[in-house]
Amino acid sequence: MSNLDRQAALSVCGGRGFVVAEPVRELLSPRRVQLGESTEVRRLLPNLGRRMVGAWAFVDHYGPDDIADEPGMQVPPHPHMGLQTVSWLHEGEVLHRDSTGSLATIRPRELGLMTSGRAISHSEESPRTHARFLHGAQLWVALPDAHRNMEPHFQHHTELPTVTAPGLNATVILGALDGVTSPGTAYTPITGADLTLARGAELGLPLDPDFEYAVLSMSGEVHVDGVPVLPGSMLYLGCGRTELPLRAESDAGLMLLGGEPFEEELIMWWNFIGRSNEEIVQARSDWMEGARFGEVKGYDGGPLAAPELPPGQLKKRGRVR
Repeated sequence: MSNLDRQAALSVCGGRGFVVAEPVRELLSPRRVQLGESTEVRRLLPNLGRRMVGAWAFVDHYGPDDIADEPGMQVPPHPHMGLQTVSWLHEGEVLHRDSTGSLATIRPRELGLMTSGRAISHSEESPRTHARFLHGAQLWVALPDAHRNMEPHFQHHTELPTVTAPGLNATVILGALDGVTSPGTAYTPITGADLTLARGAELGLPLDPDFEYAVLSMSGEVHVDGVPVLPGSMLYLGCGRTELPLRAESDAGLMLLGGEPFEEELIMWWNFIGRSNEEIVQARSDWMEGARFGEVKGYDGGPLAAPELPPGQLKKRGRVR
């Protein structure tokens, strides 16, 4: 998914200087962003108070939206570099096309994982004949320096491993949880899991104390370590936890995001993650000139134009403002 904000803000992130080294309960409120004509997303990362959770650098939550009489998601071809995109649905379908020739329809609880490497472009759209409701999340994972210039590729995993407990079914999307590992290729120590809780469930979810974590609420009402987390909000949890207490007040859905704090400092602008002002400027120029990012074939429409760069030099800084 593209950052369609035409006033795309610079986000400087990464580095361990601002990692919270102990358990905390920091509730993050979303910023609302219009995505096309009929889809509004709630942006949780980057946030006014926090830019990353492990290698997770971007989180949008959308829906559930009634798109029975709407075109639904319509995101024209746009570029990415230096990151992985994770497409995750609870309802609906998203048709993915990219410049490597990949074509896939992603359905609920299937992993669409695109590794941009040095450069890729893709489009995302609701199929012409689509389900009534669209509900999901789009997330980006920053690639470490050793892997950020690799060849781009796309993975579609229709079946993923699960972790179960009384009242809980957890699908492991990326990385590992409780000894269970996703087939999706990860390049940093990371956790991404979809948690389905039954009303009345109360349990402790095992965590890695070296990871930092956050929980995104997708649906229902859940108390996370005693804090009510409502749909479309995210609770940042810090590091140092071996277990996460969960109590479901209703049937509910959550996403658990975590990982080792990302050591490298980054620059994120529009749909690019780089390390210097020059990289970002060159990437924008290459996209606008039709170089390097390839062509998305089969999409009915033209590519997105990049927004204007902010004045001055883009500089790397820390993980929080």
